[in-house]
Amino acid sequence: FGSTPEDEAAEAAAGVAFIVPKKEISMVPDMGKWKRSQAYADYIGFILTLNEGVKGKKLTCEYKVSETVEKLLDLLETLDRWINETPPVDQPSRFGNKAYRTWFSKLDQEAEALVSTVLPPEKAAAAPEIAVYLKESVGNSTRIDYGTGHEAAFAAFLCCLCKVGALRVDDQLAIVFKVFNRYLSVMRKLQRTYRMEPAGSQGVWGLDDFQFLPFIWGSSQFIDHPTLEPRHFIDERVVNEHHQDYMFLECIKFINEMKTGPFAEHSNQLWNISAVPSWSKVNQGLIRMYKAECLEKFPVIQHFKFGSLLSIQPAKP
Repeated sequence: FGSTPEDEAAEAAAGVAFIVPKKEISMVPDMGKWKRSQAYADYIGFILTLNEGVKGKKLTCEYKVSETVEKLLDLLETLDRWINETPPVDQPSRFGNKAYRTWFSKLDQEAEALVSTVLPPEKAAAAPEIAVYLKESVGNSTRIDYGTGHEAAFAAFLCCLCKVGALRVDDQLAIVFKVFNRYLSVMRKLQRTYRMEPAGSQGVWGLDDFQFLPFIWGSSQFIDHPTLEPRHFIDERVVNEHHQDYMFLECIKFINEMKTGPFAEHSNQLWNISAVPSWSKVNQGLIRMYKAECLEKFPVIQHFKFGSLLSIQPAKP
């Protein structure tokens, strides 16, 4: 999580140049390259470090909010404001409102400038590389869809900010509770406003149509909770009472607002998870499922881009 000054001095001496990330996984056999890559090791390490950091903690607990975190919140606030300035257009098809493309083109033009505001001055050269992950994290402008691959790009964006030292170890709670949570609210607003399609349409077999990480980190928040067990999250009263404290319940609330009919039918996987006896088992199961269903699936990973910060080179042993 972030490198030591010694590492950075060595890197500077080696003259590591930032590169605009590009796709490297073009065929199914390339998946082995990804799983052996430094990028995979760094990405999964980042997810698991945050998972450990939020264990047993409420969204409303006390934690440090650094200047970088404040700047990231401003960046997300800008994306949110652009949604208000870009209302949906009248069109015959119900899904995939074309106004999304107008919104996206704004981000496409501004992403580098936005990322520059978050970086320390001596790391300004990283902006073009890191901006790619920000642009990839909001959905696809051709298909007007959004899915776990886009979510992974946002986690990759945050991981890169840690690697260049903009975010630090003591930002962990704020990364999940402030930045990622704000990202989620902006994505939900995009999904609602422009009626975005779920990418790769997992349907009832996904956790929900769009997100995965808040279920992992959200289940970690519940580990060792004195009263709330997995079976409780399907109770609407529990959700309404505790969603401000727990990411997992915030996700369930969103599903309840977006879908009609019996929970067991529209969210079968989550219904099954509610039968797991403990939150730590839920958390371990979700991490396994995330690796298998997202990180090891070619249709998701073929879109992932690799640069100097998240490198396709084999991981250092």
